[in-house]
Amino acid sequence: MSTYQSDLLRLLEERGYIHQITDAEGLDALAARQIVPGYIGFDPTAPSLHIGSLVQIMMLRRLQQAGHKPIVVMGGGTGKIGDPSGRDESRRLMNDKIIAENVAGIRQVFERLLTFGDGPTDAIMVDNDEWLSKLGYIELLRNVGPHFTVNRMLTFDSVKLRLDREQPLTFLEFNYMILQAYDYRELALRYDCRLQMGGSDQWGNIVNGMELARRMDGSELFGLTTPLLTTADGAKMGKTAAGAVWLNEAQLPNYDFWQYWRNVDDRDVGRFLRLFTDLPLDEITELEALDGAEINRAKTVLANEVTALVRGRDAAVSAEKTAAETFAGGGAGGDLPSLEVGPDGMRIGAVLTELGFTASGKEAKRKLAEGAVKVDGQTVSDAGYLLEVGEGAELKLSLGKKKHAIIRR
Repeated sequence: MSTYQSDLLRLLEERGYIHQITDAEGLDALAARQIVPGYIGFDPTAPSLHIGSLVQIMMLRRLQQAGHKPIVVMGGGTGKIGDPSGRDESRRLMNDKIIAENVAGIRQVFERLLTFGDGPTDAIMVDNDEWLSKLGYIELLRNVGPHFTVNRMLTFDSVKLRLDREQPLTFLEFNYMILQAYDYRELALRYDCRLQMGGSDQWGNIVNGMELARRMDGSELFGLTTPLLTTADGAKMGKTAAGAVWLNEAQLPNYDFWQYWRNVDDRDVGRFLRLFTDLPLDEITELEALDGAEINRAKTVLANEVTALVRGRDAAVSAEKTAAETFAGGGAGGDLPSLEVGPDGMRIGAVLTELGFTASGKEAKRKLAEGAVKVDGQTVSDAGYLLEVGEGAELKLSLGKKKHAIIRR
């Protein structure tokens, strides 16, 4: 049974979000007596976030559900540098136009999951370029530089990873942790932000920001991290053989997004229902206790609930209908991914790779040889098979039992 007094920490603990807290007792007391503005930062490195970021977005949702104020920080400033955490190489530098376009794309998912406005617990979205672009280099060196030691910065995992593997870490990236720390201090001054949350790999950066604000302003701030989120088989959330599982429909069709959740490992169902849905905990307990083929019912609930939150209820209903038509009825649901081929047709291996069903031509050949590929229900094993479609006609292409697409001309 939880010993926390605040609704916030009780909710986060019950749902499985808590890995580390800098001062659990202090944060618990603060959240029990007042509204706590809390933030998470997101660098706009693409026009959409992927599901590896969804646990952080849900943390902000939980913060608001518990009566506190979420602050979404877009890294328009830090995005010009790139977070070296967990990376072996430098990020591609982006110009202002690309960053602005990415921010616009990313905002969509937050507008579904958070309530924005001017109220005391309404979410706000800010861009750290507002203050970082105005920060003079000499000012940064004089006011912030003395509070950091290179000795300590070299102990950070993001730095050690690169150096241990003898990968270059640019001076540009080395400054990232200083700017992120400065963000927390600036948010505390501007918005009375008292809490920064993030993944477990951000612990050092969060503590840095707390220490900087304490030394410069005497502020008492807090940090909370989530466990490293992996699937039951040890894979990192957000990536599949076919690529990233994007949150925005423009980057990944609703049906493919729904299918990702429908096909999760049985062992992940209960944990994912707690983290990524608003279902009551007693209902989740019943669903995760289902055995054998019955667990598929829980997976469908998971797929529907996550898709409804991220893409909207209509998207979830449509995706489930398409799955039912495709699998149960043997038909071809209207929500399936599709590919158009020209009058000369297209080799089947190239079609599989183009759809993202296989990661390479080599994998496509292997799947064909295994007899895993069907065209309109007929097995095709020849890698040289030319997939031709009549004018205005369509074919159903299947890889195994779970991947299906419509091929048109």
